[in-house]
Amino acid sequence: MAKKNIAKKTTSTKKKVVARKITPPIVKSQSTPAPSSEKFIPHVTSLQVGMAAPYFEGIDQHGNKITSADLFNFKSVIYFYPKDDTPGCTKEACNLRDNYQHLIDKGYKIIGVSPDNIASHKKFAEKYHLPFSLIADENKNIVRAFDVWGKKNMMGNIYEGVIRTTFVLDQEGDIAEIITKVDVENHAKQIMQE
Repeated sequence: MAKKNIAKKTTSTKKKVVARKITPPIVKSQSTPAPSSEKFIPHVTSLQVGMAAPYFEGIDQHGNKITSADLFNFKSVIYFYPKDDTPGCTKEACNLRDNYQHLIDKGYKIIGVSPDNIASHKKFAEKYHLPFSLIADENKNIVRAFDVWGKKNMMGNIYEGVIRTTFVLDQEGDIAEIITKVDVENHAKQIMQE
């Protein structure tokens, strides 16, 4: 009797193993087409040239409160960037620093905005001797007001973050230009070619 019981157990085990081998390929073949059918669409601000720039206020790396009202009577550049002290953001900030006097001579006031905190902005500005204000937008109120927060794609990874975008405002606070394809190494030149 003992031999019969052993034989029955072996047979039932073989059936389970066979069933498990068949199941995975069916699941994989059903789920494979879904990712390839998705197409990534990059986010672009909904604001347009000619619109009044959204009201904003924030604190810069020196603890100064800056509001959109402070920009009236100036041609202003508000540039949004993802993160302090990262390669692209550093190149962009240093290009604006190196051309700062040319921008000032043409009547521009420069302000950078990112979700970094005041301490991060202070360290970044001191490290690279940045002569302009960097507003800390930790709650992303300014970033969302200018509609530059959205889906990004980096090397196949889709995630949400700040979309690098620059707004040039006229003396009345209206949007004169929007630069969505920022050349971080030649950004001042892009601005001055308006």
